[in-house]
Order: sequence, then structure tokens, then C-alpha cells
Amino acid sequence: MESQQPAIIEEIHFTVEGIRLAGTLHLPQTVKNPPVVIGLHGLLSNRSSAKQIDLAMACNTLGIAYFRIDHRGCGESEGEFESVTSLSARVRDLLAAVETLQNRGDLGEKIGLFGSSLGGTVCLAGASRLAAVSCVTLAAPIRSRDLHNAAKAEGDSRIPETFFNHQMQFDILEDVRQVRNLLIFHGDKDTVVPVNHAREIFRFAGEPKSLIVNREGDHRMTDPVHHKRFLTEASRWFLNAFHGTAK
Repeated sequence: MESQQPAIIEEIHFTVEGIRLAGTLHLPQTVKNPPVVIGLHGLLSNRSSAKQIDLAMACNTLGIAYFRIDHRGCGESEGEFESVTSLSARVRDLLAAVETLQNRGDLGEKIGLFGSSLGGTVCLAGASRLAAVSCVTLAAPIRSRDLHNAAKAEGDSRIPETFFNHQMQFDILEDVRQVRNLLIFHGDKDTVVPVNHAREIFRFAGEPKSLIVNREGDHRMTDPVHHKRFLTEASRWFLNAFHGTAK
């Protein structure tokens, strides 16, 4: 990958439905009004994961801005997690983030989306509403049933049963049908979101699209080889989409 270009890193706060959210914008200095990728984290994560920060740097190298946010109830954003978290609420966070960027005047009109785990689901659910140029997902669930079953099987007690029963029920198949220019990553040993979710997303998404299945890959993509490949392929996918050369 090319050498890192200078970038401005700016902490940004914005409000949606009375909740103050935190985000970090990585703005390349060498490109005027660059396109921007918005990065969305998983259910129990935040904007400071290595995937988000490393992808921001990779995009900056290619002249692409990157905005990673903490969803309501996570990281440095306001809200009690269990009471404010749902798929629809996170889509509204995404829409508010886009509006915040559009009001700045120093970014281009083209938007890309990246999401890890539930963040990928949010990208797929919101892409058509935003006319996103391109999407990249990692280990994204297409429906909540398997995600709930996996949490129970692994004995994850951080989230109560009532949360899944009342706030985290979704099936985004119809949204996926509206998505195009999609790059999908998934590990074939993912025990949280089975790889069949990625294959179903790939089946129903529009062209152009690509599916990369990491052999022996887990949910968090902890293998350094998989991580490096992800950074290269994802940043290039965005670059090609923004310049109209994605295949």
C-alpha cells in the first residue's frame, strides 16, 4: 500500500433525537472535497476498534475521507445501551451522521459505507436511503435469529433475553435487494454470525458485488493476514467505486 498521506483528524459531536453522538473524521489534506466513507461498529463495540482506525488510514492514503462514529449507548456517545439500541435507531444514527457531513462544505457528495457485524447490517439497511456509492461489510447478519441463538449458545450474559426479543428483531432481505456495489467479507469459522449470512447477502445483492470468505476466519477477523487483505481490498473497492471503475 502507498505511503501514508497527511490527514487532519477531527473529533465531531452531533445530535440525533436529543442524544449526543461522538465521531472522528479523518480528512486527507491532499484532496479537495474528497469522497467519504462512514464506518459503523458492531453491537457491543465502538468507533475505536483497530479495523475502523486502520481502514480510515488506508482510505486516507487513497485520498478518501473516513468518519467513524459511536452509536447511541456506545463508546463516547450518550444513551443507556439497552434502552436506546435497535437496528432502526442505528440507521437513524447513520442518517444523522451523513447530514452532519453534508453540512460541512469540505467533503464531496459521494458516500461509501463500511460496517462490521451489526454495523454491516446497518449499512445494508440504510444504503438505498442514502444513495451510497459503495458498501463493504464484515461478518454482517442478515437477520437477528442466528445472532440471538449464537449469543445464547456462547453463554453471553451481557445482553438480556428481553433485548433480543423486543429490540433486536430484524430481517433485512428486502433492503439487501436494493444494494449494489457491495464487497462482503466473512470468516468460514465465524461462530457468532454463520457464513451462510454472507452467502445469502451475496446472492440477493445487485451487481457489482464480490464475496471474500476468509479460510479459518473468525468473527472479529483476528488473523493478521485476513486483516491486511481486508484493508487492501476494502480501500481499493471504495476507490474504484468512487471513480466509477468498480467491477
